[in-house]
Amino acid sequence: MTSTPVPLPSPSIPAAPLSPFKERAFAVVWTATVISNIGSWMQNAAGGWLMISLNPDPGMVAMVQVATALPMFLIGLPAGALADIFDRRRLLLSMEILGTLLTMAIALLVALHRVTPSLLLVLTFLSSAAAALAVPAWQAVVPQLVGRDKLPQAIALNSVGINISRAIGPALAGLNIAYWGIAAPFWLNAISNLGVIGALFWWRAGMVSARQLPPERFGTAVVVGLRHWRYNPHLRATLTRAAGFFLFASAYWALLPLVAHDQISGGPELYGLLLGAIGAGAIAGSFGLPRLKALLGPDRLVALGSAGTALALVLFGSAHQPALAFAASIVAGVSWITVLAVLNVSAQLALPGWVRGRGLAAYAVVMFGALTLGSWVWGEVSSLINLSVAHYIAAAGALAGIPLLRRWKLQTGAGLDLTPSMHWPDPVLAATVGTDCGPVLVTLEYRIAPENRDEFFAAIERLAAVRKRVGAYHWGVFEDVADEGRWLETFMIDSWGDHLRQHDRVTNADRPLEDAVRKFNMGGPPIISHFIAAPGLP
Repeated sequence: MTSTPVPLPSPSIPAAPLSPFKERAFAVVWTATVISNIGSWMQNAAGGWLMISLNPDPGMVAMVQVATALPMFLIGLPAGALADIFDRRRLLLSMEILGTLLTMAIALLVALHRVTPSLLLVLTFLSSAAAALAVPAWQAVVPQLVGRDKLPQAIALNSVGINISRAIGPALAGLNIAYWGIAAPFWLNAISNLGVIGALFWWRAGMVSARQLPPERFGTAVVVGLRHWRYNPHLRATLTRAAGFFLFASAYWALLPLVAHDQISGGPELYGLLLGAIGAGAIAGSFGLPRLKALLGPDRLVALGSAGTALALVLFGSAHQPALAFAASIVAGVSWITVLAVLNVSAQLALPGWVRGRGLAAYAVVMFGALTLGSWVWGEVSSLINLSVAHYIAAAGALAGIPLLRRWKLQTGAGLDLTPSMHWPDPVLAATVGTDCGPVLVTLEYRIAPENRDEFFAAIERLAAVRKRVGAYHWGVFEDVADEGRWLETFMIDSWGDHLRQHDRVTNADRPLEDAVRKFNMGGPPIISHFIAAPGLP
């Protein structure tokens, strides 16, 4: 079970790159997850190779990658909501235990020679679903393991750890398959998860303090996360660029077992070593990223990584000897980490803390959705046309995406202060209001001089996205036809508790947009009113 499959590199060279290891909790959990991820990559490699022995059709082999990536696409957003509203440590423990049991079931069936192509895909899907439910929690839990001053270094070390496991795991899988049989990597993956489970049982420090408000309702949390995604332009740009890259980069992940088996006539050792070479290339590439980013900037760096991915795809399509395939793997690994480093940091910089789990889940949904769709497409193309041609078409698509995606800029949230501003005044109440009461209608009354009408309207239009990002819906602005200069801004929230949460969600980056509206109001701050829907009415 992959504990942290999405690396989150640091955007700059840390002053003390190993300083997070001074935090005992981080050191223990980091070590355990690296071991667990080695096991996960062993299982991923073994699953692709096992399918070749069960059904060598390229479409079926590519479906293993589909079954691995699809769960994150389907349940990523609910998983992000769970990471934001429940205790992350308990959630992680539950999913790691479930994933271990599923992995043991796969290992037993493989060892007894009872596995079929369909059963392999189903069990791979279920195992990946358990991992997908844990992904946002693993990403969001890092600030609980280290202090804020060490967070960038901790993120960078997570990236290094994942690439170490990617380099070691597949190579070990090939060796274990050759000497101990195809079931060995599955058993070793189950064993490797035990370290993570033990580390999570041991870890107690750094838990989130008790909330003053009850947790968000699950359905509302998912909807609010989607709304934030829609109205956060920095996150949307990152997701667009991610979809354009992963759709074509998925080709070599899905088709690599066929390259090793059909084009080069190699065995599981070669396949594992090729996957390991991709991981080794990623590790090597990560060392040069800070200097390249300073030289090129995030957008040109992603363009370079996309071009490198296209080159790797061409090399894979042309590889009929191990040497060329290894060269392609190294280029693919360097290019992969180059693009991922920028995209992941771009997503992180776009998100305030309250929606971090859901926002990172949105990124993972797009990433794994594109990997799922791409794996299926390239498997079908290679079945219908040719394995090499499938690589060449994917390479052309990766190159075409460079100019087509240029308008969506990355890491534009780097200069934003997304800490809570806490400047909204507490509501004045005539009686106690339950947190579940609602929906809630909020109105703000403005008095605007006629000569400022157009400027006020332009300013308040820009405020709409702020309201919706923090959970509002049905936002609108109304002008009183009987009282010139009297305007009402209105928006709705699902419940009184959700409105109180809005007070904690507005950031220092949002405040200037509110100030730009309020400066036109004559007589001080606007008059704010709150209305609760009458119970029992349609």
